[in-house]
Amino acid sequence: MSGIHPGTPWPLGSSLTPRGVNFSVAAPAADRIELLIFERASTPTPERVIELDTRRHRSGDYWHVELEGVGEGCCYAYRVFGPLAPGGHGFQPAKVLVDPAARAISGWDVYDRVLATGPTPNAHACLKAVVTEREPFDFQRHPRPRHSWQRSVIYELHVGGFTGRDDSGVAPEQRGTYLGLIDKLPYLKELGITAIELLPVFCFDPADAPLGRDNVWGYSPLSWFTPHHGYGCGDDPLQLRHQVRQLVAACHDANIEVLLDVVYNHTTEGTRLGPTLSWRGFADRTYYHQTSSGEYLDVSGCGNSIAANQPISTQLILESMRCWALELGVDGFRFDLGIALSRGNQLKPLDQPPLFRAIEADPQLSDLKLVSEPWDCGGLYRLEDFPAQRIGTWNGHFRDGLRRFWKGDEHSTWTLAQRFKGSPDLYNYKPVALGRSVNLITAHDGFTLADLVAYNRKHNLANGEDNRDGENHNNSWNHGVEGPTTDPQVLALRRRQQRNLLSSLLLARGVPMLLMGDEVGRSQGGNNNSWCQDSPLSWMVWNDDHCDLELKLFLQRLLKLRQALPQLFNPLVPPPETSRKQPQTPTDLWRQWHGVELSKPDWAAWSRTTATSMHMGSRGALLWMGFNAYNEPLNFELPVPASPWMQVIDTSLPAGEDLPAQAVPYDGVDIPLASRSLVLLLAREVASGLAL
Repeated sequence: MSGIHPGTPWPLGSSLTPRGVNFSVAAPAADRIELLIFERASTPTPERVIELDTRRHRSGDYWHVELEGVGEGCCYAYRVFGPLAPGGHGFQPAKVLVDPAARAISGWDVYDRVLATGPTPNAHACLKAVVTEREPFDFQRHPRPRHSWQRSVIYELHVGGFTGRDDSGVAPEQRGTYLGLIDKLPYLKELGITAIELLPVFCFDPADAPLGRDNVWGYSPLSWFTPHHGYGCGDDPLQLRHQVRQLVAACHDANIEVLLDVVYNHTTEGTRLGPTLSWRGFADRTYYHQTSSGEYLDVSGCGNSIAANQPISTQLILESMRCWALELGVDGFRFDLGIALSRGNQLKPLDQPPLFRAIEADPQLSDLKLVSEPWDCGGLYRLEDFPAQRIGTWNGHFRDGLRRFWKGDEHSTWTLAQRFKGSPDLYNYKPVALGRSVNLITAHDGFTLADLVAYNRKHNLANGEDNRDGENHNNSWNHGVEGPTTDPQVLALRRRQQRNLLSSLLLARGVPMLLMGDEVGRSQGGNNNSWCQDSPLSWMVWNDDHCDLELKLFLQRLLKLRQALPQLFNPLVPPPETSRKQPQTPTDLWRQWHGVELSKPDWAAWSRTTATSMHMGSRGALLWMGFNAYNEPLNFELPVPASPWMQVIDTSLPAGEDLPAQAVPYDGVDIPLASRSLVLLLAREVASGLAL
């Protein structure tokens, strides 16, 4: 047929050619494929139907065709024909499918998720892929910041929620968008973070939620290549990629890295009863883990699990990562339930999973920051033995250990010490390279920092699931009153505990991550699972009258302190420990642990206190830090400093004095620590010149 050519299997998806567009898609078990060309995204029937035959348009597992007379902006989709798989599911040619490698998607005004299920045709209510450019990101004008792991501080935020409020200072048409986020980069820069980690921005279906709710977080992707339309300005799907590039370029210009929270472990197609939108219609048995009888295997908690061990799945994920990293410019990825991607046939955990091996061997991905959750919903948890050396992991043990210590739990002091010095106990007591452990106190799925110290239990009724959703084991403490209070003693203790937690996080060895709004006391009213809350409940707070500006100042100074002294707080190599002074070379750093008495740490179950010091050779201590989670004040002996002590932090003091801009001289051989407080002393030679 005139204008129709065999095309090529590479590149995947749709790509512009001198004559038109090349289309390529994987469908290993299909008998026949139809490429549908639509005049517009809202058109109910295709303008053209091009049938791909196995002789001219198939190479191995890939179907391809080159079409003349079409170009950028062309709306297209597929119908795929083939046998039903065991269990009665598989190919459903009545359903119109989105190209799994589509870089833009349209048709949201006519789309109906319900009509994508069942046997009835849905061409009049389907989504369509859109042909786009594939230009590389301009790294010459906007180079990657490339912050070392030693100096990295991650700030997790939701693109829609960060500028959703009408008092955010963002123009109405840009609130909750990629472009709106650009307006707030000066705020993030001033705060002192080095990277933003965006909750999912892969295109997702807001209707993938219980009746009457919207999916807001986006942990249920519809495409791994397309930016989410809900965060764009305007209705042109082709502009989304340019807007993401604008955001990334502005971040790079501000010396801020962009990391994406990516969901490759499952899709929005859900269980076998879910919609057939893309992957399922092309290669159901290839993309999803299933039993021999066709039952879905689920370790994502969302109805399906991607079989990343399959070569076609691996290839598609790698191509998605290259799309975002090379075309749109992002600097790294955080893999949601990433350990699920290491499972092989019948969900068997693999020590050398194909996807991770391919990622680590790919030179185009070699300069990215890579982080993963080391657990999945099937009970697999691999931290020290995570099967990819270049991929760091979220350290959930850090979160739990610090929360338990400051809450005053038994058996928590030794754990605090381990987490603070880099969690060597979790890594077989081997030196842990920076970047292997991302430390956190709070994240999107859980209490905010303000709620962590104000609620004993979750309050998720607004989610419409009778408070059944969300984590029940939070290690939180309301300090005497559940929720808001005017009691000055309770408020003072909560204020102190927030500073204790932030100080413990940011002065510990490892890569810290902060949650959007924790710096200003953002509360969600005790809701610890705001995944369906696109409302002020989950949005960032901007009105100064509702912000804890004193806490923000404390955090800003804390971040400056961390960045000024990385060799003390986040050394590249963990310093050796000893229980007594040892002569060393003048530049050797070493650590001691103490209790209220020097060199006598108390690791007993009942202990609620500890202290640590850092020394250089035999000259004396450069740093001393005390942790008192006991309900009474205690007096701590101090080691001999290398030069006179300067007090930098005392969380029991009033705002502004708890972490002053200039350190304060401290004289004495011991120091009192108020109940539930943290104190940091630095030798004058270290503290001099610090301007916080």
